[in-house]
Parts: sequence; C-alpha cells; structure tokens
Amino acid sequence: MSGRIARQFAFLAEADRLKTVDRANVLLDLSRPENSAEHSWHVALQAMVFGASDRAIQMLLVHDLVEIDTGDQPIHLDHDAALLATAEARAADRIFGLSPDRDRLLDLWLDFESAASPDAVMAKRMDHSQPLFQVLLAPQPLADHLAVVRDNIGRGRAARLRSEWPEAMGWADAVLTGTTPPDSDLHRRLRFLAEADALKSVLRASLLIDASRRENSAEHSWHLALYALAFADLAGPGVDIGRVIRMLLIHDLVEIDVGDVPLHSAGGLAHGSADIQAAEAEAALRIFGLLPDRQAGDFLALWREFEAAATPDAVFAKALDRCQPVIQNLGSGGIGWVDYGVTFADLESRVGARISLGAPALWDWLRPRVRDFLG
Repeated sequence: MSGRIARQFAFLAEADRLKTVDRANVLLDLSRPENSAEHSWHVALQAMVFGASDRAIQMLLVHDLVEIDTGDQPIHLDHDAALLATAEARAADRIFGLSPDRDRLLDLWLDFESAASPDAVMAKRMDHSQPLFQVLLAPQPLADHLAVVRDNIGRGRAARLRSEWPEAMGWADAVLTGTTPPDSDLHRRLRFLAEADALKSVLRASLLIDASRRENSAEHSWHLALYALAFADLAGPGVDIGRVIRMLLIHDLVEIDVGDVPLHSAGGLAHGSADIQAAEAEAALRIFGLLPDRQAGDFLALWREFEAAATPDAVFAKALDRCQPVIQNLGSGGIGWVDYGVTFADLESRVGARISLGAPALWDWLRPRVRDFLG
C-alpha cells in the first residue's frame, strides 16, 4: 500500500506542473492568461452545471494533463495534427504511467480524445464551448479574441455546436451582435460561471511545488478533484467518488467574497471562527443564488454538506482538502508553514486528525515525512 500511495503522490506532484501551462484565453478581467489547470477546473465546473455525468467530469479533470509536455495548442494557430497526436500520446503514456492506476486514467483520456461515447461527446462540448464563453462573458472582451470566437463558431471546431447546442449558440450570437440575451436558465448558469472565474484570482498560503508562486483557489480545487480521482481506492464504505469530486469543485467558491483563510491563521478572523463561518455562509447564498433556483438549492446543499463534514462523502473530501497542502509544502520547501510558524504538533492536531478520519492510510504515509521535515 505504501508504494502505491507514493506513486499516486508522484503523479499528483507531476500534475501540479499543469498550473504553469498558459493558454491563449485570458481571465475575464483580462489581468493575465488563463492556465490549463484553471481551465480544467472551470470546464469541469461548467460540465457539472450543465448536467454532465460523473465520467464526463472525470475526463475533463485529466484531459489537458498532456499539455505538461506538449503545451497548449491555440485553436486559431496552425499545427501538424498528426505530429501533435503522436506527442500527446507519448505524454499520456509518461504522465499517466506515473500512477499505479495508469490504465484507468489513460482510458478516460483516450475516451475523451476519441469523442465517440456519449460521455465523451458531452465532455468535448464543454471543452469546446468554455473558451467561447470565457471571451463572451468578459465585461470588455478583446477584439482579437472576439474575432477568434466568430471564426470558431463560423467554420472552426465549434461550428458543430449549432446543431449540438443551439440554445448556447443563440446566446453567443446575441452577445456578438450586441444584443442583451434574454434571462433564462442558460443565462443564469453562464452568469454563475462568469462569477466563478474570479476564484482564479484568490491566492492561497500554499505555493506551487516548484515554489515559483502562490497557488490560487481555482487550480487548488482542480487539483483536489484529481486527488479524489487518484485516491478513490482509499475511500471508506459508502463514499461516492463522483459526489466527492463535485463537492471539491465548488467547495472554495465562497472565497470569491471572503478570500482564502489559511488553516493555521490566528485571531478573530481565523479559520473556522464564527465571523468567517458567517461570511462564508452569506457568500454561498449570493454565489450559488446566481444559478436557477432548484440548482442553486442543490449546490448550496452540497457545499453545506462539505462544510459540516458529517457524511462519508464529506469526511473523505475534507481529508483530501487537508492532505493536498501538505504535499505542496513538502515539495516547495515548507514556505507556507514557515509564514505561519507551523509546528509538527499543529499539523498533527489540525491536519492529521482530519486526514485520519477520512483516509487514515494517507496520514500514516505523510506523518513520518512531515515529522522529518519539521524536525
């Protein structure tokens, strides 16, 4: 078991590099390029919003991991399709081969690439529409990005969406012509997804494993969902990994309003304080309230379940939420711990206890490494 866990952590540490792969798209506030980890989180969230299956969402968690080796390939630039396919297949073999679940993960990626199964068709629809929405939902889209969208809808890979998803393409046409789209469930879902983009600008205490910068809450949410996929075999009885992944995709959205509150922070606005809990509850009502009413209630209930950490799904999700920052700190020199004066005793009580409840084998593996690191 120890060797299997070590291999999964090696795979997840390699996956961290996706956070440094920039895409042609930019954040809605135009402040910087979107990266492929943020995109993977946002498109998985979009799939969740539009009713995709658990398998389709899992495909989207892994679909761009090959870009660690190949980089992003903007749709408006020419490339050698055959050469790219070969490079991506080689990357998939290398990256998924780090995991003891290589075959399961590779099967998800190959299914997505083939776009033949109903789940893959849905996943591709989400992947090919998210960049369009990313441009059209911006308050002031860039002119050259609008030109790419028009070309993509007119004759590019998104042209098929006119028959696959006519309501969404009608919405896009309205925006492109300067017409205000009518209020509808589609429009409310897109407004929610536009608001969710702000999570990419919420910085956390943890750094990327390469210590190049602080991690943001959107890419953290993607990484956690990937943790759930990787460590599904360690989940306790009654745990539904699909629900765990959905919890983790939305669990930090309240930070758009509240900001990240580090686990080891202190004082009146410390993690878990009454004031922070009240602010997060208010943020949840506002953000999930952007969705159509029934869906808003479902998302809010899922977020509250995660916060309460009482069900098997939430206990496992909380364990992973405590686990991922440990790996980030071990890999990046513990800077996030140094900043808050964290001791081994702190980690044992605040982190180890929670991980042990949901995934005891993970804390058994991590504990000696944390103890050796902190001395």
